[in-house]
Amino acid sequence: MSGPPFLFLLLFFLLPSVIMVVASFRHPGEFGGLAPLFPAAPGEEAGLTLENYRIFFGDWIYFQIFLKSFVIAALTTLVCLAIAYPLALLIARSPRRYRDLMVLLVVLPFASNFLVRVYAWMIILGPFELLFTRTAVIVGMVYVHLPFMVLPLYTNLEKHDPALLDAAQDLGANAWHRFWKVTFPLSLPGVFAGSALVFIPVLGMFAIPEILGGIGDWMVGNMIKEAFLGVRDWPFGSMLSLMLTVCVLAVAGLTAWFAGRKLRHA
Repeated sequence: MSGPPFLFLLLFFLLPSVIMVVASFRHPGEFGGLAPLFPAAPGEEAGLTLENYRIFFGDWIYFQIFLKSFVIAALTTLVCLAIAYPLALLIARSPRRYRDLMVLLVVLPFASNFLVRVYAWMIILGPFELLFTRTAVIVGMVYVHLPFMVLPLYTNLEKHDPALLDAAQDLGANAWHRFWKVTFPLSLPGVFAGSALVFIPVLGMFAIPEILGGIGDWMVGNMIKEAFLGVRDWPFGSMLSLMLTVCVLAVAGLTAWFAGRKLRHA
């Protein structure tokens, strides 16, 4: 890798990651920020420390919150896929003159403010006594991230050659076999791309769990936000962000490896 892609990764991923790693080993400042590396006064905390990692790996609650965040992200991704796939297939199989309008309807929610849309769900879910529950969090997550699943799927499905389905039909395949043996394997790149675009942002989401789920459904994003903006413990927030980045990279690596195997055998 060289040129603009390397420069982009260097500026927007590697450099912030290095700063995050260094900050995670520092002491918190007296009024937020980071304590100095060298003590300015006797008895002042300074230098590097492993205390943040000791607290993280020594308390089971952090593992539980990470696990809950991954479960919510996985459920959101599965529900988005279940809703988005038939919708994307419908758009891709519609007459060409209607496709642009249908795609516009999918992305239309982006025209309004994110928080306004989330607060609107408080009004919708309130009468059903679903507010401040796990269901409310999943509903909010699915609503916000659904277009990120529909668009990659539609882009993929639109490119399929209809002659392949005609050939399968001529060979005696029924509608289900044509979908399962032809359409779905060819759409796997769209499935994997959409799943990544939904799963990874959901892991770091903090506004929806806070507004629709309440304090009982905090996710990793809420802990990071509280560390930086609530208790102003930047080193601990940096350590949590670093742990989340490592987990996301591990999941992305496993998904890429699995996707590569499936696509080679599709």
